[in-house]
Amino acid sequence: MHIPDGYLSPQTCAVAYAAAVPFWVVAARRVSRVVKNRNVPFLALLSALCFLIMMFNVPIPDGTTAHAVGGSLVAILLGPWAAVIAVSVALAFQALLFGDGGVLSFGANVINMAVILPFVGYGVYRLIAGRVELTSPRRVVAAAIGGYIGINTAALAAAIEFGIQPDLFHTASGAPLYSPYHLSQSVPAMLLAHLTIAGAAEAALCGGVMAYLQKADPAMMAINSPGVPLTADEVARSRPRVFTPGRVALAFIALMVLLTPLGLLAPGGAFGEDSPSGLNLHKYGLQAVPSGLDKYNGFWSHSLLGGYGFSDGQHPNVGYILSAVLGIVVVGLAIFLIGLLVQAVLGLRGAPPDDAAPRPDGSARVGAG
Repeated sequence: MHIPDGYLSPQTCAVAYAAAVPFWVVAARRVSRVVKNRNVPFLALLSALCFLIMMFNVPIPDGTTAHAVGGSLVAILLGPWAAVIAVSVALAFQALLFGDGGVLSFGANVINMAVILPFVGYGVYRLIAGRVELTSPRRVVAAAIGGYIGINTAALAAAIEFGIQPDLFHTASGAPLYSPYHLSQSVPAMLLAHLTIAGAAEAALCGGVMAYLQKADPAMMAINSPGVPLTADEVARSRPRVFTPGRVALAFIALMVLLTPLGLLAPGGAFGEDSPSGLNLHKYGLQAVPSGLDKYNGFWSHSLLGGYGFSDGQHPNVGYILSAVLGIVVVGLAIFLIGLLVQAVLGLRGAPPDDAAPRPDGSARVGAG
């Protein structure tokens, strides 16, 4: 779903940036409501997890690949505005450091994966979950369905962005200047990948994490659900635990880093992410690579580990693991620094510290660890 540079016209990219900026501005203001002292590491952890999840390519029956995003999970746990920040930061470093997604098309990728996906996923979750207690099985189902619908809505948006390019931007002879995919091609291709594999992965991620938190620490689910009851039996959350959610999450991330090379086994690449040299011209009735695509596809050529690997192509497994480690460190650190900045601004405004604030049930607030 990462749209590379060249597939969207500069005009489309400009409109996407203009649409994304208001969401960044509002998110920076609204996120302060949930990103308080002890929630900052939690947000950093979730953002790093999103980055890592997007590295796992899963094969699709038509020969392409797709991946989950995790944006709905962040939205459910910390709110959609926090998800805007978390996923935007992950997408930014993917584009700048690893060449995954374009710099010119960054605004469009943000709109799709950091705005549409989390807001739709969270909206569906809230609609289904209602005000039932946090440990109700209904919330697990709601999270899974929300994640599934959220990622498919984002995929549809990306497909439309691809598909309108040939009709809006073409030569006098009708040859496309940018994306060669018409709506009749882009919509089925994107939805096939996401209605089947990527959607199922996103649903499993959201539902699985919610089911785990219900057992391990339902209080963490209360961060974005003030006033919602936990259960009649709330003693369990106060018991000393060795396997806290924070520790389990770190262990899970470490395991995923080691397993990231499995993404290299997926044949083919994601739809719409081919380089000009890899584009099947005959399949789309083209005589040559669209001139705009050829011109802008290499707009950003300073990625540190392009394609999540070394430039010489040697030791791909090592390069992929190194990319995963570097990515989660950079993304997590960036989010943590943003959280500290938010705290500093709140401090200057005289906001009370969050640690002292009671939770809806009257007990002390807990953190990610």
